[in-house]
Amino acid sequence: MAVAALLRGAAPGRGGPTWRWRLHAAPRRRLAHSSSRLGGDHADGAAWACFLLDERSLLRVRGPDAAPFLLGLLTNELPLPGPGVGAATPPARAAYAHFLNVQGRTLYDVILYGLPECAEAASGFFLECDSSVLGALQKHLALYKIRRKVTMEPRPELRVWAVLPSAPQADQAAPLQERAEATAILTRDPRTACMGWRLLTQEQGPALVPRARLGDLQDYHAHRYQQGIPEGVRDLPPGVALPLESNLAFMNGVSFTKGCYIGQELTTRTHHMGVIRKRLFPVRLTGPLPAGGVGPGTAVLTASGQAAGRFRAGQGNVGLALLRLEKIKGPLHIRTSESDQVAVTASVPDWWPMASKQS
Repeated sequence: MAVAALLRGAAPGRGGPTWRWRLHAAPRRRLAHSSSRLGGDHADGAAWACFLLDERSLLRVRGPDAAPFLLGLLTNELPLPGPGVGAATPPARAAYAHFLNVQGRTLYDVILYGLPECAEAASGFFLECDSSVLGALQKHLALYKIRRKVTMEPRPELRVWAVLPSAPQADQAAPLQERAEATAILTRDPRTACMGWRLLTQEQGPALVPRARLGDLQDYHAHRYQQGIPEGVRDLPPGVALPLESNLAFMNGVSFTKGCYIGQELTTRTHHMGVIRKRLFPVRLTGPLPAGGVGPGTAVLTASGQAAGRFRAGQGNVGLALLRLEKIKGPLHIRTSESDQVAVTASVPDWWPMASKQS
């Protein structure tokens, strides 16, 4: 079975490294819409752009206690695989969530991939995280593991790709479908539709997606900054960022009906009180930028010099800033020197809930 080939090597006693993904016998195939035929459209124009995310790593968590263990640490429900249709393999499911500290502040942002059960290997989860905190995340999980039957294994051989439309109506021109194949997992980005798809594979992403090209990583980051999507420790500093101020609820990253988890009290109380005075907004910078860019934590000021918030992170003239809601409509700026300043324009993403745009 396709999923068995994907998970083979996760079960002990199969020889070689116990976590290695054995793909050498699997044929190279494109991931297309049809469940019976995986051939892609070979038209000249590219419909999709594939971005290799070297700064993202994967950690596999598996074992009989994996699900309840993760539920007690994450802000969201787990992405449990759905049922297969007929003899088809159930698709992999993804979810977005944060690990919080006991004060309710974000430690790590993760995308979780739920892997289907099969006869040859137990189900489990891939956790996609910032590569720079992979070791810290493992230590965090080990701290709470205690006697639970859970195994945590880095998967350095797997690459994380973002797949974004590079042409209008890409879904119609070269449609994709969530699925787990012998050579790859392809699933929609759970945060918002404007972030496209996520692809996990050992191979080159454009080889597996119909009518795809290799994209420039800077274009990917520019796109997500324009859409207001934080990702990784630069955008979500561990122990500093608050999940609801970081728009976790907008990105489908928190459940207010699940059981208890570390850091839940402050998050739930803030949600039910309905008082969020600051949010992470996409911003555009206009004016001469410093050679090294605007530093994280730089104050954003109103025309009268009052504090409106702080710049969080960015690339070029786009980025994210944590701003007070009542200040975003007025002219804002950042002082780059005693005599120079850069204009800051905040925007409200189209994908945010309507109620938030009217507040």
